Amino acid sequence: MATPAHCFYCFESLAAEYDGNDPISLTTVEELWERYEQFKKLSELQVSQENEVPGQQPINDDEASGQGVQTTSRPQTIKIPEIGRLQAQAASDSSASTTPSAMSNKSSSSIFSSATTSSSISSQSDTPAGERQRLSDQRYPLFVTWNTLSKSGRKSLRGCIGTFEAQELSHGLKSYALTSAFEDTRFSPIPESLLPSLSCSLTLLGTFEPCTNALDWTLGTHGIRISFIHRGRRFGATYLPDVPVEQGWTKEETIKSLMHKAGWDGSHHEGNTHRRFFRGSTSSNARSGSSNANSKLEPWEQVSDFRTIKYQGLKASADYAQWQEWRDWVLSLDDGSGKLLA
Repeated sequence: MATPAHCFYCFESLAAEYDGNDPISLTTVEELWERYEQFKKLSELQVSQENEVPGQQPINDDEASGQGVQTTSRPQTIKIPEIGRLQAQAASDSSASTTPSAMSNKSSSSIFSSATTSSSISSQSDTPAGERQRLSDQRYPLFVTWNTLSKSGRKSLRGCIGTFEAQELSHGLKSYALTSAFEDTRFSPIPESLLPSLSCSLTLLGTFEPCTNALDWTLGTHGIRISFIHRGRRFGATYLPDVPVEQGWTKEETIKSLMHKAGWDGSHHEGNTHRRFFRGSTSSNARSGSSNANSKLEPWEQVSDFRTIKYQGLKASADYAQWQEWRDWVLSLDDGSGKLLA
């Protein structure tokens, strides 16, 4: 399951890159995040108990047994987790240092192959530490997205790159956190000065299914990946499940936008014929035409071997302020023997 801890690890990886260091391990981040969530729940419980109406305290054991002894119920003391044993894990990240390159149209064929064979996503809630380590070693297709947040809360895309090839989670998160920050060709590399304005989203992908036609998917539920041949060249592009909804697009508008995103230079042709193309088979009948015949066709008619794959995603998000709040809490637990977070 995607969690804010995974986004915190992306922030840790990016911050460590700016400092020229290695981030702490994903396993350490996940365990500290779970302890932090438990601490917040206990704190909320304590506040709730302190705000109870006077005279309505729970009955103690003496009162229940008829002894008549009245005592004031006090909230339980919150025990700060022991973290000394976690410090040894700070340098245990075994992820490889190779950063994958950004996805390109040239790799669309291999991406489709891996997408159709990927398995569904596993859950990771309330997992013991040993099993958590094993889950962290599992492999997932994933995307990391960086946005900037304005003072008014407006979100602007700053980088989004991922892969349909399953990645070991720790390595994949670190690699694509950096790739999407520095190698998205739509943007300049994210400078360290923008770090406080960033928010991070992670999407783990699964449940890949071929579509019967270009519109055989559900808005808000499915991400889609298209692939097609135009003028002898294969193109491909994808949108994550939340993109069409955020943009307010229909399914047809989404497909057209994806085709242009992939590099198609056709016009936004409207009409019943274009709609029949979307709802028809996954392969255009233009496939068998010669190059001279194709040159006489409309741009959308030159498209052949059109394929659509739908998939689902588990998403988690966290912004800089949330990451820093968690980080400050972790640092407050440091016993002085050494920094847990570096």
